[in-house]
Amino acid sequence: MERFTALIFALLVLYSTPSFFISTGQTCEGNCGNKPDGCSCHPTCTSLKNCCTDYREYCVEIFPYSGSMFGGTDFAVLDASFNESSQIICRFNNNINTVGYVDENSRGHCISPLLYETGWIPLQISSDNGATYNRVGSWLSVHTGKLGLQFKAMQINSTKWQYYGTPNVGGTLQMIWNTSLVKADRVNIELWGYRETGEPYSDYWQGEWTYLYSLAKDQPNSGSFSFLPKPAENGFSSWELGSVRVSSTMGKTGNMKSADHALAWHLEEKFRQNSAAWALEKCLAWDQLENELPNFLTEIIDCPCTLAQARADTGRFHTDYGCDIEKGSVCTYHPGSVHCVRAIQASPKYAAGQQCCYDSTGAQVLTADSIGGSTPDRAHDWGSPPYKKPPRIPGQSHWVYDVLSFYYCCLWSDNCHYYFKHRPSSDCRRYQSPSSAVVFGDPHIITFDGVSYSFNGKGEYTLLTSAEKQLIIQGRTEAVNGTTIKATKLSAVAMKEASSDVIEVRLVSDQSSLEVLKNQKILSFTEQSWMDLQGVFVFSPTSSNVTVMFPSGAGVEARLREGTITVTVLLPEEFKDSTLGLLGKMNHDATDDLVLSNGQLVQNHSNPEELFSFGAGWAVTINSTLFTYDSDYLLDTYYYAPKHDPSFIPVFSVSESQDDPLANQASEICSGEGSQFCRYDILVGRSPRMGNATRVSFRSHISLVDDLQPVTSCGWLSPPTNGKKDGTTYLQGAKVQLSCDDGYTLKGSTERTCQENGLWSGTETSSVTLILIITTIVLLSKKQKKRCSMCFSVGLYF
Repeated sequence: MERFTALIFALLVLYSTPSFFISTGQTCEGNCGNKPDGCSCHPTCTSLKNCCTDYREYCVEIFPYSGSMFGGTDFAVLDASFNESSQIICRFNNNINTVGYVDENSRGHCISPLLYETGWIPLQISSDNGATYNRVGSWLSVHTGKLGLQFKAMQINSTKWQYYGTPNVGGTLQMIWNTSLVKADRVNIELWGYRETGEPYSDYWQGEWTYLYSLAKDQPNSGSFSFLPKPAENGFSSWELGSVRVSSTMGKTGNMKSADHALAWHLEEKFRQNSAAWALEKCLAWDQLENELPNFLTEIIDCPCTLAQARADTGRFHTDYGCDIEKGSVCTYHPGSVHCVRAIQASPKYAAGQQCCYDSTGAQVLTADSIGGSTPDRAHDWGSPPYKKPPRIPGQSHWVYDVLSFYYCCLWSDNCHYYFKHRPSSDCRRYQSPSSAVVFGDPHIITFDGVSYSFNGKGEYTLLTSAEKQLIIQGRTEAVNGTTIKATKLSAVAMKEASSDVIEVRLVSDQSSLEVLKNQKILSFTEQSWMDLQGVFVFSPTSSNVTVMFPSGAGVEARLREGTITVTVLLPEEFKDSTLGLLGKMNHDATDDLVLSNGQLVQNHSNPEELFSFGAGWAVTINSTLFTYDSDYLLDTYYYAPKHDPSFIPVFSVSESQDDPLANQASEICSGEGSQFCRYDILVGRSPRMGNATRVSFRSHISLVDDLQPVTSCGWLSPPTNGKKDGTTYLQGAKVQLSCDDGYTLKGSTERTCQENGLWSGTETSSVTLILIITTIVLLSKKQKKRCSMCFSVGLYF
């Protein structure tokens, strides 16, 4: 809420200050994003105070700036001029139109449309009924599962809604909503259904949201609605997935919808008479369909072996909102798990997803052991670019192919073996942890291969470049406390991969928070913490915490610590031998880590002057920089000046003196491994708080490296037929006890241990019946007697 209030205040201040605009006769109509002669229509113009006078009129800001991809959000156009005769048409993505309106305060409004994609959508606005579209902006379409609860119509007891009609589940259903988000006195309550048609993986495969029927019309907008469900008529019960929408009876203003859910409550009477038999029939049909569809399991990433790895590998995995340990571990679809993550990127060919779940011990939960195990997905829950068509439609494709089938086979009937046949957990035997590097404090650096050093140059430098993966990460440093202290700190980081948007994370002017820029425009995270951008995802749950994720699996974490930025970079093994820059050559060999830009190696890692020359050699150029220069300070200090400031010579070593008033604090705060970095930041940077933050950053990195340590998995171990096992952990050192049911005897090892070589100790086990054992003994006895008899006879003959 604080971030939201700050945004509104900033917009009001910004757009009420005339000094931002320059009258030159130039116009921003048709020029948004450009810099005409004499004034600018570029997003940086507001901070540089050189906007054309009509910048606000044509390069519009909207509020709110985001909403559900299902559409129906009413948003205002903040500063453009409209009047009663304006006929507003809002065009999204150049081809989807909605009718807007002008309110009593002469402010224009648009209604967001139904979209089958997430991310920033180009917006054009017409005030002459579509004759011209001369105002431009952008709208953030959000996955329904990632919306805050305040933006949804809430189902009271959602479990009851989705089990309605199964044994002992019935009665009245209720939903509630925020009346302020549906600007109408009276509303309609509508059911919308979703389905996908056409041959899977063909050009004719399409997703479709359709209005089905109204549950009620012309109801007071009271914020609550209850009803007694009946089986749908006119064939509507064939729609098994959908959402309830609350909309204005007048049709102009916005609407709200419930979460997507299985429509158990409106299914045919046959379902209510015998839900298990109905569901089994659906399960068997799904099983047959899966047998005919291509196998996607071979191209999805393996799960991390441990919960610690899963939470640390932020470049490739992110918390599953349906099972989050930080929010109480309410894991409806994964009982027994405390936390799940999803692979961030969909698989390349089939757009499939991976989900990995873990129990309270940190061990991965497998479907072979539990209904709450990790499950892969034919359609990634979050969708994948270019979206719009199955199986890449965010949310809905996943529901159709992975969630409804779970209801059929597992929740509405007891036939999970069909589901897990096609959605088995992948274990972690092929998982490889990423390597990590970090920049922290008055910049201290630990490379991917563990080399640590300090570099206090002032300027803009290449932290990492990989020509093979087309990944570039740059860092900007500035002097600590102006010019009085000869040390620097990281104040901004900018990055891109291939043709992705350029993402920059930097300190705000008072150094109290971080701000994120996309292609030189500041992004607001007041409404959403996750954004799907071009070739990159950005997550910012707080103003001091930003994570950037690229399709290659590279992850960049930026954290605000005592007026500086700590940056952690995680790279998957595919980056091996392809990286250069201040973060080193990632190849698990520390001896060749620091490579000069000319290809030569730094010879002495303990020589601060040689390390300083090494860092200076990785200064960016005016043509390669990714940074934004939107203030006089940035222009003068970095754009027009050398990218490495040759006049700034830092203090290379700490001067130890008992007379130093900070010496005692340095001794108290700094101890153990990495203490030299902490001491430098206190005694040279003259800041005990910075020194303590440096100590925290160093220890956090050591903890991260420890969490990402490779572990050995021996893979799932099956219990003997007609037997059981005790133990569901399959990592090195784990022991599994094996036993048989009553009436059976174990053949093989009773205990097996996961060994360092990835193999289970002992021998394969099986259960045999006592009758079989006795029969075998009798037969062997008879055979032995026969042999003895023959020996006796032969002996008599001779």
